[in-house]
Amino acid sequence: MSVALIWVVSPNSELSKGLGFLETTKVLDSSRFIARGRSFLRTSKFKNIGKKYKCSSCYLNANLRHSCFGESGFPGSNNGRKSDVASRVVANPAGELTVSSEQLVYDVVLKQAALVKEQMRAREDVEVKPDIVLPGTLGVLNEAYDRCGEVCAEYAKTFYLGTLLMTPERRKAIWAIYVWCRRTDELVDGPNASHITPKALDRWESRLEDLFNGRPFDMLDAALSDTVSKFPVDIQPFKDMIEGMRMDLRKSRYKTFDELYLYCYYVAGTVGLMSVPIMGIASESQATTESVYNAALALGIANQLTNILRDVGEDARRGRVYLPQDELAQAGLSDEDIFAGKVTDKWRSFMKKQIKRARSFFDEAEEGVTQLSSASRWPVWASLLLYRQILDEIEANDYNNFTRRAYVSKPKKLVSLPLAYAKSLAPPSSRNGTLSKIFDA
Repeated sequence: MSVALIWVVSPNSELSKGLGFLETTKVLDSSRFIARGRSFLRTSKFKNIGKKYKCSSCYLNANLRHSCFGESGFPGSNNGRKSDVASRVVANPAGELTVSSEQLVYDVVLKQAALVKEQMRAREDVEVKPDIVLPGTLGVLNEAYDRCGEVCAEYAKTFYLGTLLMTPERRKAIWAIYVWCRRTDELVDGPNASHITPKALDRWESRLEDLFNGRPFDMLDAALSDTVSKFPVDIQPFKDMIEGMRMDLRKSRYKTFDELYLYCYYVAGTVGLMSVPIMGIASESQATTESVYNAALALGIANQLTNILRDVGEDARRGRVYLPQDELAQAGLSDEDIFAGKVTDKWRSFMKKQIKRARSFFDEAEEGVTQLSSASRWPVWASLLLYRQILDEIEANDYNNFTRRAYVSKPKKLVSLPLAYAKSLAPPSSRNGTLSKIFDA
């Protein structure tokens, strides 16, 4: 995610050293905001399997495969990934068979879906009392959400417009998640990223745990803390995103697509998992909850792969190559070719394969967008269509992503928005299937 953030942190914090957009705030006591009677969802650690990257509350295998996950779960789908046990197993350098990391990432998807279904059953079985808003706190929360909306409007205009069609509660919640993701990304991708250390990320993760426990540090944290108290949002994808930031501090090359996929999950696929509980699944949807989560994951992967292909030249100037080293070698290319920045037939052939893969993830994501709550579909469709067109622009630039940045022009954006809106009106498939979904409020 190449983004810029508005920061509201303590100037004495290591996180804020050298950063712009500072505004002194004080720690916010959750008792001033909401007396909550709900417990937060939590996840446990994965078992130690194969070669691992360690996140504070999960292990994800580094030996990824772009393999089959199982049936797509979408009614009438003919291009879903079919179950293949062998495809979920890979050999590590020692020749031992281990579960692939893509399968472990999908296990996160399954767990998120299960948590949501458990939360929905709890809401049906137990009378949930409304939150008690203490005097003087409602205005502060509204101000916090408004600020999140302003940041979203400033840095993601198209997406922001789409959120205006959502219900007020969902709109504010998406803004809060969006701002947290941008702030997190800016830690290692902003103009002052050199000031960020692993300890700073550890503190940021500790701060995340605090806000999930009702102890927000500042106004923007308060918005997210309120959001996670109202929606079945789990902390795991947020922690995984911070792990992606740790990878950016220690890693600038990826040997295989397996490794790159893990990175894409951390920094972008997680956004989809955070968002589904907010977006909601249409009440008439026949799709399984798991399949919708999987589609959300695919959209995040597709968007990040598109970012990588668009920013090859920019990343190279920073000494980074986010392309699979083994696939570069198979194409007769190396880092030196990327640093030289020359478009050759070998490069064109290599890029065609990379673009084809990114499009396959967009295809998978499309199946899930129509299953979302009707009021939530437009911003997702707009994001999908606009990002997918970046791949078209790379092709139009004759695959020169060294010195030319592919972007979608304003006229094309204006054409895409009504198309996205029209797609958002299409109802989910009405075929009979397994009903397992989030409520459509």
